[in-house]
Amino acid sequence: MRSRQVLRQLFGRNRLLVAPGCFDGLSARLVEEAGFEAAYLSGGAVARSMGIPDIGLVTMSEVIERAAQVVSAVSIPVIADADTGYGNAVNLVRTVREFERTGVAAIHIEDQITPKRCGHLDGKEVIALGEMANKLEAALASRSDADFCIIARTDARAVHGFDDAIQRGRAFAKLGVDAIFVEAPQSEAELEEIPRALPDIPLLVNVFKGGKTPMLPVERLQRMGYRIAIYPSETQRAGIHAMRQALGLLKRDGTTEAMDDALTTFKERDKIVGLDEWQTIERQFMAVNVEKS
Repeated sequence: MRSRQVLRQLFGRNRLLVAPGCFDGLSARLVEEAGFEAAYLSGGAVARSMGIPDIGLVTMSEVIERAAQVVSAVSIPVIADADTGYGNAVNLVRTVREFERTGVAAIHIEDQITPKRCGHLDGKEVIALGEMANKLEAALASRSDADFCIIARTDARAVHGFDDAIQRGRAFAKLGVDAIFVEAPQSEAELEEIPRALPDIPLLVNVFKGGKTPMLPVERLQRMGYRIAIYPSETQRAGIHAMRQALGLLKRDGTTEAMDDALTTFKERDKIVGLDEWQTIERQFMAVNVEKS
């Protein structure tokens, strides 16, 4: 079964799909190794991995390149952050085609202006509901694979209030999108109200510590009625912390031996990226070449 068909089945079941964030092939492999059923390519994490903030500085081609890298590294479905579609409805048509071509299983598209900013930063602006509806219609019409999922995200909560965000979610659902993502609800009460207000479509919730939304356990979110939970920042936050520890120790002591037990071994590092498989290929085909010569 193709990854897109798998993801559709995961969206349709009565259980929460947890998709941890990744930002490159290595982090995606670690998500799969940990036993998760899907990975989330976080636009914010991609930006930070490039050394820049999540304020709309990353281009479509840069994200597409990273998406292709991630998809090629894992067998589980990948949900990708497509920001605003990188422009108007015409730009979004190309965005959908390019993300489809990489092999991602789903993308989410938001109603912020272009360039956008992180959904939990202040100063956001959203486009008119009618314009966003046109963009989503263009996205749905331009996909060549009906199993490629289009997730509609609204950032209207921070701009026009909670009621407008719900109104937009309902309008997007009527267009035939595959899931709704109401970004940055600001209380547990709002988190509880979203599934009541949008009961007939899979709902995605963004979970991370330090944003505007309370961070609740998976079991609680599932009982509320959410079907997809993305955790965009946990892997990158952990990576930043661990790298700082190692670098600080190296700077102070001139060696990292004091924390060697906490570091991945040389062999384990290569195992994660499939060295054994590549060496098997090398032995099979390079040996043939040597004999032929």
